[in-house]
Amino acid sequence: MARRYDSSTTTFSPEGRLHQVEYAIEAINNAGTCVGILAKDGVVMASERKITNSLLAPSKTSEKTYKLSRHVACTVAGLTSDANILIDNARLRACQYMYQFQEPIPIEQLVEYVCNTKQAYTQYGSLRPYGVAFLFAGYDKKHGFQLYQSDPSGNYSGWKATVIGANNQAGKSLLKTDYMKDESESAEGSDAAAGGEGGEMPDVNEALKLAVKVLNKTMDATASSPEKMELFVLQLDENEKGSCTHRILSSDETKKLMDEVESETAASGDS
Repeated sequence: MARRYDSSTTTFSPEGRLHQVEYAIEAINNAGTCVGILAKDGVVMASERKITNSLLAPSKTSEKTYKLSRHVACTVAGLTSDANILIDNARLRACQYMYQFQEPIPIEQLVEYVCNTKQAYTQYGSLRPYGVAFLFAGYDKKHGFQLYQSDPSGNYSGWKATVIGANNQAGKSLLKTDYMKDESESAEGSDAAAGGEGGEMPDVNEALKLAVKVLNKTMDATASSPEKMELFVLQLDENEKGSCTHRILSSDETKKLMDEVESETAASGDS
């Protein structure tokens, strides 16, 4: 029955499903893992780097994390070529808003703009959905630091901590237990990763360690290494009011964090 309806993005099956959109979402679940964690003094995003061939020349810029404006960045899971189109559109929209209103675009408004484009590609014939999911990290004066997730259907949602890509359910399970220190006491049975109230948010350093822990659990490789991880931090710029610093950790910094996580895990196992 499904085969009669899975060749078009515009035709619903009798069960009310759009199979091509579901296939696009499934493609994301096979992509490299991306983690987003909201901290009290910033936003942390971590990505799995997939090294397909050792003969490939190293990329001169990040292939997972992209700066959209001074106050917002995103991480990509899925087809990078699809992501490039949406990223260019988002950058253009952010610049247009700044030119028109003389202030940075609100984070959710930019996310909604990107998702509207994604949704349009599920509604018109002769088109296929964008095979890419994003984690958006940003800051604005009204709502502070924010983290959003979007998928190929055009849906988006705000999160305190989440995982997209391969083995995302295992990563979310770890975030539920480790993100909020007192979450289990203050919100029994609630989904901490989806934004339960209570508990204490981690700082950026704690969030980085948690992100490494999640990637260690979700990555296919038996032995993780700094070359297979990319850690990104968005924080307020102390020198320029209203602006943010975008920083990708070096291999040495990533290795140091991995060693700290490994020693803490070993210590907790011994106790």
